[in-house]
Amino acid sequence: MTLTEKDSQYLWHPYTQHKTAQAPIAISRGEGALLWDENGKEYIDAIASWWVNPFGHSNRFIADAIYKQLTTLEHVLFGGFTHEPAVKVAEKLLEVLPNNQQKIFFSDNGSTAVEVAIKVALQFFFNKGEKRTTVIAFENAFHGDTFAAMAASGISFYTQAFQGMFIDVVRIPVPLKGQEQESFDALRNVIQNHSCAGFIFEPLVQGAAGMVMYEPEALAKLIQICKENNVLTIADEVMTGFGKTGKTFAMDYVTEVPDMMCLSKALTGGTIPMAITTFTQEVFDAFYDDDINKALFHGHTFTANPTGCAAALASIDLLHTDEMQANIERIHKSHLDFQKKIEKHSKVITARTLGVIFAVEIKSDSEESYYGSMRTKLYNFFIDKGVVLRPVGNIVYILPPYIMSDEQLQKVYKTIEEAIEMV
Repeated sequence: MTLTEKDSQYLWHPYTQHKTAQAPIAISRGEGALLWDENGKEYIDAIASWWVNPFGHSNRFIADAIYKQLTTLEHVLFGGFTHEPAVKVAEKLLEVLPNNQQKIFFSDNGSTAVEVAIKVALQFFFNKGEKRTTVIAFENAFHGDTFAAMAASGISFYTQAFQGMFIDVVRIPVPLKGQEQESFDALRNVIQNHSCAGFIFEPLVQGAAGMVMYEPEALAKLIQICKENNVLTIADEVMTGFGKTGKTFAMDYVTEVPDMMCLSKALTGGTIPMAITTFTQEVFDAFYDDDINKALFHGHTFTANPTGCAAALASIDLLHTDEMQANIERIHKSHLDFQKKIEKHSKVITARTLGVIFAVEIKSDSEESYYGSMRTKLYNFFIDKGVVLRPVGNIVYILPPYIMSDEQLQKVYKTIEEAIEMV
């Protein structure tokens, strides 16, 4: 039996309707921006395997750091214990995070990073003797698949089976260009009419919504409104963090700072699952008490796993090398050139770029659903051409490893152009 045949016998895949989906592609190895399947076919990984591999596959620098850590201490419980890799990760992150971030909490993935932040926002006020039950989020947001993260997400088909089981979430419009005031007014109205604990947002780019982008000034105003009304703010940088937007964090573009930040995906360079939620000292202090019941009773078995910490340390080091920063700028300029070219196409509605993120929205004769026919047709076309791209409805996006070559990028662009002609 092939790997794919064995897979169909044993495995259940994410976001997959197995009755109608095509069989998964069995990948045997990866190097740099490339993947090879069990039959030897080569693919360009143009989305960094769901945005986690900024330094490419089988990165030797990160692999060596992991191996070295494995021969010293692979894991130790983090309840009542600590270790050097965790302390070093905290020190390195606090050097590059907004300067109001002071405390680091480890978990396992982007969803759990968000879960921690939402629980902290609700308990922050509970610990102060005030019950606040509402979380504010953007329309069409995506924050993960654990329950609080799912509740905060606004893509309905992900959550429709669980309606009526969630925490209280009220949504406001994204402050798109020309629609900022509508978003500001909606936020003020929600705060006035609900007991709001926190506002969670994907800063500057809504990833799963199709790389929807908005301006730093608008986000700064929303955070300012929250601060004026004592509502905690949560920046979900799971996708945008670690260079994707051209800066280390998307919040580096914004003049206001959040109370919490959620990090994962590229944190370990795509090697080991790990996530971090960061907090201000004020947030932490609301849990610092003689009363044990005011502690944050949340944890994961692999919290602050030393091996994952070693991978994160190596990944952060790589990100801040001159070579990697130059790669990010090179890809950004290449995207801008492609945007100027493709946005004039008669079948293109709009194209947009921020950092290494590029998205193009293709015209359709009918309203396209998230996993609709156009998306399936585009996805299959890309796979056939040896390019890994996962369209969101009629939106095709690129979010490549920073080490992707110019030649590989040009192939990705050319394949997208061919796909536009095909639909």
